[in-house]
Amino acid sequence: MSSPVILHRRASRPASFWRLWLTWALACLLAASTMPVRADGVELSAMSTIRSDEGLELSFSTRFELPRAAEDALMKGVSLYFVAEVSVQRKRWYWRDARASKASRSWRLYWYALTRQYRVSSGGLTQSFNNLPEALASLRGVSGWRIAEARELDEDGSHYLEFSYRLDTSQLPKPMQIGLSIGQGWNLGVERNLGLNPDFSLRTAAASAPTP
Repeated sequence: MSSPVILHRRASRPASFWRLWLTWALACLLAASTMPVRADGVELSAMSTIRSDEGLELSFSTRFELPRAAEDALMKGVSLYFVAEVSVQRKRWYWRDARASKASRSWRLYWYALTRQYRVSSGGLTQSFNNLPEALASLRGVSGWRIAEARELDEDGSHYLEFSYRLDTSQLPKPMQIGLSIGQGWNLGVERNLGLNPDFSLRTAAASAPTP
């Protein structure tokens, strides 16, 4: 004789249980949304342009920290290169936008073991620093950089800037380039397109999140 099959009815959850569960879930989501998020990259903290009789000048500053992998390479004698590039574009309704001018600036950061100092070279000028924060501060921005000559600017045109600043990994030793990983923090950089007013001042604020 077969034994009877006993069916167990799952007790239904009380409404108070689901209300508590929903409250807990919402609290977890809220906590996750308010947690600080850190991204490896460069923040464009300030930027301005000014028109002079000679042309258009750009000033900018950035904020970033050197990733540990890059700092370790620096202390082993590897030079790090930072590059800023900007082009002044002129809008044209009848054809593709035209590039009025293009300028670039680079900095070389390296550790000089003989004097135990950091050095930054740019445009033929070399400066020495006793610590890394001071060296990085000297290459995080520039003031009064001529990016276009007066003859290159169209008084009747509508202009904008294409700007980028980055750690140039293409100038690292070839063996290092092969093993580079985004997760190591080598992708330091920021890119922005910024409109210009008729007087060539910036049309938009320069604050920016870092590139992924």
